[in-house]
Amino acid sequence: MYQSPGVVENLAVFYTDVADRLDFPLSWLSGQREDFGVWREAARAQALDCLLAAPPTAPYDAVTVAEEDRGSYVARKLTLNITGDSRVLAYMLVPKGAGPFPAVLLLHDHGARFDIGKEKVIRPFGVSDERAASAQEWVGGSYGGRWIGDELAKRGYVCFSTDAVNWGDRGGGGYEGQAMIAANLMHLGMSFAGLIAHEDMRAAEFLAGRPEVDAKRVGAMGLSMGAFRTWQVTALSDHIAAGAAICWMATVKGLVTPGNNQVRSQSAFSMLHPDLFNYLDYPDVASIACPKPLLVYNGLRDGLFPVPSVQDAYAKMRAVWESQGAGDRLVTKLWDVPHEFNETMQEEAFAWIAGSLDD
Repeated sequence: MYQSPGVVENLAVFYTDVADRLDFPLSWLSGQREDFGVWREAARAQALDCLLAAPPTAPYDAVTVAEEDRGSYVARKLTLNITGDSRVLAYMLVPKGAGPFPAVLLLHDHGARFDIGKEKVIRPFGVSDERAASAQEWVGGSYGGRWIGDELAKRGYVCFSTDAVNWGDRGGGGYEGQAMIAANLMHLGMSFAGLIAHEDMRAAEFLAGRPEVDAKRVGAMGLSMGAFRTWQVTALSDHIAAGAAICWMATVKGLVTPGNNQVRSQSAFSMLHPDLFNYLDYPDVASIACPKPLLVYNGLRDGLFPVPSVQDAYAKMRAVWESQGAGDRLVTKLWDVPHEFNETMQEEAFAWIAGSLDD
């Protein structure tokens, strides 16, 4: 044969050779470092470097623009500077009574559904009938018919959520625009996934700094892309004390396979950090959170995440937490469910985060 074909099923024909060369030298499990604290600092620094340029910061200058009484708690609409580039609309739920309260940063999913973002996790108000109906439909299909923020607020948590770029009030690109958003940000020295991560860290800082919030008891929670964002911000931000990540964990080698969602461009860009895998795998990044409490659920019937790859990732994380005598702070579980966060899963996760934030 004169030459080999270059691409099969949207993958370079030599992708397995490239994957085989990935050995994640900065992983704690590589055995190349002896002091966990020193490793953790170096791994976090490398992960942050792979986010590319951070947006400028600015005073949050948060302003409440609307409120709704929801019985035991109040729903607020806020505008704030999430970065020096972007002023955003957000929802915050605040229990009634004497604070400060524990809090949860809620990170919305991807779902290829861009007309709503924060409305996937906190019940909207003062929106169009179309947006309200879209949110209701979405929580019915993915969250057991419940807004997890409202459920947590009933249990005494301040909850905060805002839109990632390209969702909800910050939309405009839709599904087809994702690759173009990513490419055009990279032309300017930034990363789409990195921007989302930087904004999540700013949101964590904002929430922890609110007078209604006990800064030592701030957790993060999310489904799907929101789960990716959850373990990521738990690893990268000292403002997050515990994370509950639902339906997003695997190894990169287990995901970069023919037919997997991660090899279809578009949606992958919202979670793809340049150069990261030359140093760390997904479970290695999540393990930067150790010894913080971390809960990670996946579904046995979730076609996005092959079970063997999930199990490999869980095993790597388990080895890290156990190495630090913190095995009881890591919960990994495979549920007999598709890609969802149903009511039974929620109740277990809510109970876990209550215990973790009170630890």
